[in-house]
Amino acid sequence: MRRRTFLKALACAGVMAAGAGGGGMLFLKSGRFGALPEGAELARVLASPHQAGGVFQNFEPMRIMTTNDNMLVGLIRWLTTRAERTKPAVPLPGARENLAALHDDTIVWLGHSSFFLRLAGLNILVDPVLSDYASPVFFANRAFAGTLPYLARDMPAIDLLLVSHDHWDHLDYATLQALKGRVRLAVCGLGTGAHLLRWGYEAERVRELDWEDSLEVGGLGLTMTTSRHFSGRTLSDRDRALWGGFVLETARRKIYFSGDGGYGRHFADIGRRHGPFDLVLLDSGQYNVKWPHVHMFPEQAAQAAEDLGACSFMPAHIGRFCLSEHPWDEPFRRQEELARGRPYSLFQPLIGKAVPLERRMPAQPCWWEGLEPAEGGK
Repeated sequence: MRRRTFLKALACAGVMAAGAGGGGMLFLKSGRFGALPEGAELARVLASPHQAGGVFQNFEPMRIMTTNDNMLVGLIRWLTTRAERTKPAVPLPGARENLAALHDDTIVWLGHSSFFLRLAGLNILVDPVLSDYASPVFFANRAFAGTLPYLARDMPAIDLLLVSHDHWDHLDYATLQALKGRVRLAVCGLGTGAHLLRWGYEAERVRELDWEDSLEVGGLGLTMTTSRHFSGRTLSDRDRALWGGFVLETARRKIYFSGDGGYGRHFADIGRRHGPFDLVLLDSGQYNVKWPHVHMFPEQAAQAAEDLGACSFMPAHIGRFCLSEHPWDEPFRRQEELARGRPYSLFQPLIGKAVPLERRMPAQPCWWEGLEPAEGGK
């Protein structure tokens, strides 16, 4: 088993290294890797005040890895030395609903950072990853058993598709291909639209935004906000496309989705500009002391919820993939402890369950309890 894992790591590292060196492998030229912006799209990127030389910049200083390892070395170590209980011992429970028949003001968590929302009469799909692997290869970042109650074919027609950034666990080639033709409008950050255009999405159905750009879709107001993160589908195209989160506002609700990102002063700024919020969906998993700037630890996510003026807080970026070294259920357990005495209501629903939106979301059963042995296990 150890030898097989090592060979997988070498294969995955080979793919990433080839990308970093601009290798001409046919695999790296396949459609799943997307494309870089060109022409008028590139001109919009270069006109952004948030980039330099075609590369986007964070507001606060950020290093992906704070150890001395480069990303390639870190990837190999991550694939070959897994900590205990990073994956569930049993298939996770889930629910399944008729998404085409939901009432307005309803949310469905699809696992990780994927959501289906019914708002202002619109079907809204956020960062959908509805396939088995969040990776360019079949042996890395496999979804936990039981966490795919819906496939792309189960989605109704989508009025609004939101893409926070182009990482594989947020922008999934297989899912986007399967949804093509059923998406009325896709909204993403500057430069990200190049991927969708290569995958056959019509240009008039793709809208790119910069940080603090806004638009109206029916009765929904949408604003893209900053985050502290990075982008790229190989090591050679880092930060050519913009990353961020979204504010969604209707006459009755105001929701914030952070996308991926580490903690920073931008949360308080977003709270002042756009808050307070009825519900915030925040990056709360896949944290690690080796990359503290790009994902939040539970305590940081809890503080971000307060910075944003959240009435209800739902942790995201958890529950489907193992992308770090913490136990898979640790973010859920730690948020339950952190929520005591906080001003917000903690909302941790079952994957696939449709829940009506309320200003203070109702407490949910701790569905992750009792699925693992009390001690040990992997």
